[in-house]
Amino acid sequence: MRYLTLLLLPSFSCFLNFAICQNPSTNSAGQVITVQPKIMAIPYTKEGEDLRTILEADENKRIALTKVKEGFDSRGFTTVDFVAKLKAAKDNNIFTSENQSDIKSQIIDMSGADVYVQSEVIVEKGQSGNSVKLILTAYEASTGNSLSNKVGESGKFYTDDFNKLASKAVENCIEDFLNTIQEKFSDIVNNGKSIIIDISFDSNSEYTMSSEIGSEGLLLSDEIEMWMENNAFKNNYHLQGTTDLKMIFDDVRIPLKDQATGNNYNPNKFALEMHKFFRGLGLQISRNIKGSTIYLTIK
Repeated sequence: MRYLTLLLLPSFSCFLNFAICQNPSTNSAGQVITVQPKIMAIPYTKEGEDLRTILEADENKRIALTKVKEGFDSRGFTTVDFVAKLKAAKDNNIFTSENQSDIKSQIIDMSGADVYVQSEVIVEKGQSGNSVKLILTAYEASTGNSLSNKVGESGKFYTDDFNKLASKAVENCIEDFLNTIQEKFSDIVNNGKSIIIDISFDSNSEYTMSSEIGSEGLLLSDEIEMWMENNAFKNNYHLQGTTDLKMIFDDVRIPLKDQATGNNYNPNKFALEMHKFFRGLGLQISRNIKGSTIYLTIK
């Protein structure tokens, strides 16, 4: 079983129109931003495999990767060379860890990509012929949310040319896969990407959600929800529930791009804005971010 990973941006020019909001980084007050296509392919590694050398050791991975890239190229994507980026990272000593997941995260950050696609190549040999199955899964890079899942199969043939079989598997699923990505990505562009925010209290905290706080003496839970309404992308959020010691927003939308700078926007940047909000209320917090979930603890 073999794996590949592909990072990409949308294969179409699209325009973002946003409502007025207190946070200039999440809303642009009607500013129009063009999202340019960008793709980078990265091989996925199993335990014991080195992300930095994996393509050199497996011809089937290189062929399948090339074919997937060709599919994106045919739809107008621009491809960034992974090997060149990797060499630049090595030359500049960018890698700070030998942990493969850390290296992958660093390359994703370097690429500036919005989506990565994991491609699993399964080679099957049998008396009735050989075949290759390709499983493609696309994820939004900053949140890890799934965007598209497709399976392509070459069909069985009496051949040992697994390069051609891999190419056939890609060709049989790439169009549907791309169409789904474009549909989901259009939704992200128009409505933002979804994150979860979990707010709780340190065991020694003197505050609860019922504490009266701020210049107007409102309940802390009310202050938080009013801020969320004003700062979520297009004011789009959903409050799952509130207790005296916990508040969970299970669907808060943040923008694809920072509306003030045009740079990629991620959960960490939204967490920073929340940190500023709590500081303005005179509260200290700690924050932890795992994938698409922001954990905030009020001290």
